[in-house]
Order: sequence, then C-alpha cells, then structure tokens
Amino acid sequence: MHSPSPEEILDGLDAEQHEVASNIHGPMAVIAGAGTGKTRAITHRIAYGVATGAYVPNQVMAVTFTARAAAEMRARLRALGAHGVQAHTFHAAALRQLQYFWPQAVGGQLPALIDHKAPLVMEAARRLRVSADRAAVRDIAGELEWAKVSMLTPEAYASPALNRPSVGNVDHQALARLYALYEEVKTDRGMIDFEDVLLLTVGILEDDERIAAQVRSQYRHFTVDEYQDVSPLQQRLLDAWLGTRNDVCVVGDPSQTIYSFTGATPRFLLDFRSKHPDAREVRLVRDYRSTPQVVSVANRLLAHRRVERGLDQRGAVWAEPLELIAQRDAGPQPEFHEAADDDAEAEFIAQRISQLHETDGVALKDIAVLFRTNGQSEAFERALNAHGISFQLRGAERFFKRSEVLQAMAQIRTAARQAPDHPAPQLVRDLLGSMGWSAKAPQATGAVRDRWESLSALVSLAESMGASLGEGEQITMKQFADELMERAQTAHVPQLEGVTLASLHSSKGLEWDTVFLAGMTEGLMPISFAEDQAGVDEERRLMYVGVTRAQRRLIISWARSRTTGGRGRRRRTRFLDGIAPTPQGGTSARPTRQAHRKPTSVLRCRECDGILTSATERKLRRCDNCAPEINQELYESLREWRTATAREIGMPAFVVLTDASLLALAEIMPDGPEELLKVPGIGAAKMRRHGESILSLLSDYR
Repeated sequence: MHSPSPEEILDGLDAEQHEVASNIHGPMAVIAGAGTGKTRAITHRIAYGVATGAYVPNQVMAVTFTARAAAEMRARLRALGAHGVQAHTFHAAALRQLQYFWPQAVGGQLPALIDHKAPLVMEAARRLRVSADRAAVRDIAGELEWAKVSMLTPEAYASPALNRPSVGNVDHQALARLYALYEEVKTDRGMIDFEDVLLLTVGILEDDERIAAQVRSQYRHFTVDEYQDVSPLQQRLLDAWLGTRNDVCVVGDPSQTIYSFTGATPRFLLDFRSKHPDAREVRLVRDYRSTPQVVSVANRLLAHRRVERGLDQRGAVWAEPLELIAQRDAGPQPEFHEAADDDAEAEFIAQRISQLHETDGVALKDIAVLFRTNGQSEAFERALNAHGISFQLRGAERFFKRSEVLQAMAQIRTAARQAPDHPAPQLVRDLLGSMGWSAKAPQATGAVRDRWESLSALVSLAESMGASLGEGEQITMKQFADELMERAQTAHVPQLEGVTLASLHSSKGLEWDTVFLAGMTEGLMPISFAEDQAGVDEERRLMYVGVTRAQRRLIISWARSRTTGGRGRRRRTRFLDGIAPTPQGGTSARPTRQAHRKPTSVLRCRECDGILTSATERKLRRCDNCAPEINQELYESLREWRTATAREIGMPAFVVLTDASLLALAEIMPDGPEELLKVPGIGAAKMRRHGESILSLLSDYR
C-alpha cells in the first residue's frame, strides 16, 4: 500500500490545519470548534512526523476518550502510512502498562478488574447499615468515581470544605465512611476498579524511577484528544508519562465540556499555555460539518449566555467561545415545533421522519433523535414503531454478539487466512451472499430483515474502507478481518440502517444529516438539578453539542404538557430565547410547521365512557378506575415471551412491548393480523417482527 509523502500529507489541509500538522516539535494546544476537522489535523500531524522521520511510530502515543474514537484514529493513521502508532483510551493504555509492570513493581498477579461497582457498593452500604435501592447504588457509585478521579481519599472527601450535596439520601459524612468501606470490600476480595487502574499506574510511575524511565524511553511524543474532558487523575498520569519532556499536543474545545459530573474539567486546556509558556496555540474555526443555518444557531446559543440571577457562581467555568465559520453551502432553515404533550411531540417527529425519508430521500441511518435523559426514549420508540420506522438505541447495540455477525466474521477470518491479499469488497459480498445477503433488501420482515441488515452493514463497511483509499488501492481481506476484530473488541459498531435514538451525552463525537433535538423544555434543558451557574452553563454546552451534530437539517421541539390533556404549564428552554420564534412572531428562524401537527383527539373509556388522559389509559382504551378483565395466566405468558425475546435480540424488555401493550393484548385478545394492528403499541414494524409469535401465543388461550 502506498505511503503518502510528507508533502502529500499536508496537501489539502486548510491554513490552520496545516499549521497544526507541520509544527511537530514542542508543546501545542489546538482549540478546535465542533466540525472543524480536529481529528484530521492531529492525525496528519502525527503522520507528517512519521513521514519526515522526526517520529518513530511505536514511540508515539495518541490518547482519546472512547474506544470508538481510538479505533477511528488508528484507522486514519494507517491510511496515512503511520503504522505502529499507539492510539488508546487513558484506561486502555494504563491497563496495558499495569499488566506489564505489576509483576516487577509489586509482584504476583494483578488483581481482578471488576466490571461494575454496584455489588461492592451494596456490600459497603450493608456493612454501614445504610439502606440503598438500585438507583441510589448507581448514584453512589458515580460519586465514588468522581472522588477517585479527583484524587480524593475518603478522609479528604469528608472535609466540610468540599460542600458536596448528599447522594442517594446518604449525607456527606456517611458517604465518606461508605467510600472507605467500599475500598475495604474491594481489598478483601482482591479486586480493583477502573479508577484504580489509573491510580496504580500513576503510583508505580511516581514511585519507581526505573520503570518510569522505561516508559518514557518507549513513548516520546504524546497527543491528547478531547483535552477539555481530562480529570485531575488523567492529567497526573499524562504528567507521569511525560516526565520532564514537553513534546505533547493537546486538542479540545471548552465549549464542549459536558462531563464535569465525572470529574472532567477544561482547566488543564485553559491553563495549558501557563504551564507551557512556549506552547504554540492554534484555533480551528472553519466548520466543515454543518450548514450556515445550523452554525448560526450554534454560535447564537453560546453567545446568548447570561449569568442567571441568584445562582451560585462558585466553580463556574466559562471560556470565550469560538465563533464558527461555516464552509458548507446553505441548507434548510432550522425548524421549531411546539407540541401539546409528549405523545404529540413523538408523533410529530415520527411523521416528519417518515416525510423526510419517503419524500426527500433522507436515509434513516442519517437521522438522529437526541434527548436529555434516557427515560425520554420510550415515547419515540412507540411512535417510530407505529409508523413502521426502524431505529437503533445508541448504547444498547450488541451487534458483534448477533449469531449472523459471528458466523460472518468466522468466514471472513478463514478467507483472510487463505487469501490475505485479495481485495475485500467483492470477496465479502460473495461470502455473505452465501449467507443470505443480497444487494436488494428482502421483502420479508422480522428476523429475515434483521439478518440482512446485519450482513449489509458488514458489506457497507468493506466498501467504505475500500473507497477511503487512494486511486488503484484496495483494502485487503487481512486488513478487513483485522478491522472487524478490532471493532468487536472496542464495540465500534458499523452504521446500521435505522434512525438513531440517543441521549445528548452519548451523541458526542457523532454526526448526522438530520438531527431532532426533542424535549427541549425547562426542567429537562437545563435539567432540574442544574442549580448553580456552572450547572446551567454545562447544560447550555450540552445543547450546543446536540446542535452541532447536525450536518444539514436541525429540528428542535418541545411539549407544553407531559400527558395528554395536561394543563400545558411547561415552558420551552430558556436557551432558545433569541433563537426560536416567540409566540408573537419573534426571530427570523423558520416558524413552527403547523402542517405536521396532529391534533389530539378525545378518547373515551370503553367501559364507563369517561375521557382518557394518560398515555397508558389511551393505549388500553379504558380509564384507571375501570378494573381490567384479563386472563392473568395469559398476561404472565406474554411477560415471559417478552423477556425471552428481549434477551434474544439484546434489547430492554420495554423495547419489545411496554407493560401497557401487554395488558392491552391480554384484555383485547386480538384474533388475526388486522385486529392485532389495532392494538395500541403494535405498529407495522412490531407486527413484522413479533406478530406471528404473539398470535400463536394468544391462540393457546382462546
């Protein structure tokens, strides 16, 4: 495979990216706005250093924050001829070093790494005689993670100066004791957690100069991506890696700091030039991702920041935001939509997606619905299902555990051993064709369609990898097989057909043609527990991240009421002031698309004829006061079927069917596909996937 020359590596970069890539010695800080090509700039910088001979590939360490981002960086570096450069997350890099040096630094075998803190937190709470339910345990575990990455011992955490709020109904002092007990439980069981990986690596490097010298001789050049999100512990590890050297390039954007609850802080990025007075600073402001219309919303969102009256100023961090300059051609104006209630908002979004897909030709995989909390997803799942629109929940993917994917990967590995240099795309098509893949999607639904989509994702990946290379070059079977193995290990899932449903936090680093920002009301954006200026500012940055995920089309919506028939007391987020139209007319932004609003019809109870208000009542067609008449045995059988189906497809049970839908099935007992489709919650997509199984189960109880 052709390795580009130094001149070819720099060719095509804009002036600021060129400045980043061509200056390869000494400290550098890159302040990079959303969509400005930061990954392109830093990978070309590393590749240029390798191509000129200034860098030895295996002496370069690139650190980022997700396994997916690390995998993408490695792929880009390979394409630029920089083979052998190490690209890992902080935890992955530290764990490799800890496993290697533990026998000589400590002796014996490295303690087992726990997957989840919950069982140990529960044991510590039991010893302390503190009552904690599942939600409290989760919150306590998160607080312990924050304390550890902030390098606070239980004794330091107990200091009144911290002034931390109570967590899970456990006061500050009790939480400090629980923290100490958690560490005791962990030691008793001979285990370590993910934060210990960093702490122990730092401890070994700071205590054993011989090992530190060995690491520093191995890695001489560092690049740190998403530097606005480093914690004090991660910074201390980076300092231990560097020693007295300063050959480090950091890149980040203070305006995208959205993880302070995990201990992340932009302080190290903002203070980088104070620590390194000779550092070069480059600002990337040319936005290649989004249209001028989307960029305008993003710029105004940050520019309209105001200090909220009466809010605590302690800890607030606000750097002057970059003003992005759009490089793409003009696109559609942003849309703003106010709905009567949550169900109406979800229905609007489903209708709008259907229109974009069927009329405008936007692929479903190029559409995302983003929201503040994971609990908001269910309404959108129901609405999309009712319209027969496929979707995927970000964070719930189990792609590499699917049977057809495991089988396909086995065949690809075999082919790679037999013909390692064979161009991959055509051979992959041939191999997967024997497993049922075809260039045209099948008319069949359910499992057949799901299988085809999995195989099609692998074919598309092979084709896209081949297309990313230069003219006359091809991705080989060995390279493709290696890429699949790496993706499986890092859960880097190929893009599947279907709308993406994701929280705003999990959307970081991703982009789509069309983005819906849903549920943009006070209490959700900013979230209700953002009680000081720092919290409100972070919520504004979180919405900014959501806006800048959109390449071409941005649609922002909110609902006046949570439930159908509610009083409509909700207000849209304050962050839209000066951006979205006011009820009287307002700004130049595009007005609400009234044509797509669906009026809420009045539904009455089939038993007492009373008006139905809640989503569950409307789904069951009866009010809560009217006792259900159901076959309890059938209902339990339906629950067992749902559990088994959810386990099989690797999704939460409510994604298969909600409790309300199960009750409706047990009450109505539809006879045949037409009646089944009339059951609320059973749309075309669920009919395709589960209709036959449901009707078969119901027939046993007639």
